[in-house]
Amino acid sequence: MRLRLLAAAFVAVLLGVVVAGHWYLARRLVLDSALPAPVGAALVALVAGLGAALVAAPIAEHRLGPARVRPLARVAATWLGVAFFLLVGLLAADGLLATASTAFAAPDAAVDGGTLVARLRAAAAVVFAAAAAAVGLASARRPPAVRRREIRLARWPPALDGYRIVQVSDVHLGALLGRPFAEAVVARVNGLGADLVAITGDLVDGAVHHLRDAAAPFGGLAARDGVFFVTGNHDYYSGADAWIAELRRLGIRVLRNERVTLGRDGACFDLAGVDDRQARLFGGDHGEDVPRALAGRDPGRAVVLLAHDPGTFRRAVRHDVDLQVSGHTHGGQLWPFGWLVRLAVPWVEGHHRAGASQLWVSRGTGFWGPPMRLRAPAEISELVLRPA
Repeated sequence: MRLRLLAAAFVAVLLGVVVAGHWYLARRLVLDSALPAPVGAALVALVAGLGAALVAAPIAEHRLGPARVRPLARVAATWLGVAFFLLVGLLAADGLLATASTAFAAPDAAVDGGTLVARLRAAAAVVFAAAAAAVGLASARRPPAVRRREIRLARWPPALDGYRIVQVSDVHLGALLGRPFAEAVVARVNGLGADLVAITGDLVDGAVHHLRDAAAPFGGLAARDGVFFVTGNHDYYSGADAWIAELRRLGIRVLRNERVTLGRDGACFDLAGVDDRQARLFGGDHGEDVPRALAGRDPGRAVVLLAHDPGTFRRAVRHDVDLQVSGHTHGGQLWPFGWLVRLAVPWVEGHHRAGASQLWVSRGTGFWGPPMRLRAPAEISELVLRPA
């Protein structure tokens, strides 16, 4: 019941945001510009229709499956990115106009730019959005780059110097990214010859019966010490229990608030993994539990923690984790959205430290929502671990 109430509240807020955002777009782009009636009416109808597509696409995808709604999903997702950039451009223009009117207008002057200014504002926003969307679309179409980082850990055994963890995160298989993308990612990862492969959540956006074939290539991932997975929030939205069973069937080890000891030639470390931070909302035995994952560990042994959400790092630091490997943020995915992400999670991408603990946050291997990436390219992370 609690989950349903939270879901209903979330949907209500989301619908409110969609309606308010599209009303603002229609007003600033069309109504304030006083366009001729036939053109203005057509553009308002277009904005309304695209807004309706944003609502209809996820509902249709849930009921019919990603393959059947791919054209609608692509239109809706692309419009989501364009609308975001339009809002950024218009809000920036409104801010500049308000600042200018305050600085230069007489105290009793009306803050009204007139039709010409309104049309210039709309044109500038459209040009900005078109350029940003074009660059973002081109960036998202590129294969994820391999991003290599050496990380030195105080307790890392010298015998395992150069140990390589290859991380895949936030693939978001669904209506826009399917089996061909999964096959390309698996081929790229296997070509790196990793000691360990870590999938840090948000692998899918959809139910197992819709996406089983798309996810099947991940059963071909190979690494010397195995392939490991921890859940992300979207895996829970997609039916985590079914996906956990499916990944295990594919030969991938799912770590659920537990740890394993890995190594060779007498040198070893602990690899731990926790459920996503939002998992507790879904009931059952789900929920992030760092103490449980680390229970009974040898304090002299290095531990690497896989956790989808970088927010887990606050608890990892308290439990003396050497390195946490996370995703979730997509590096912001669309500039300047990353600055908003920082309000909730200060660790948006890359390498971070807190005391003796370190954190790596992937920008993600796929994308979510708009098929765009702006100043946050997709990546496959290759972490090379060395003793300090």
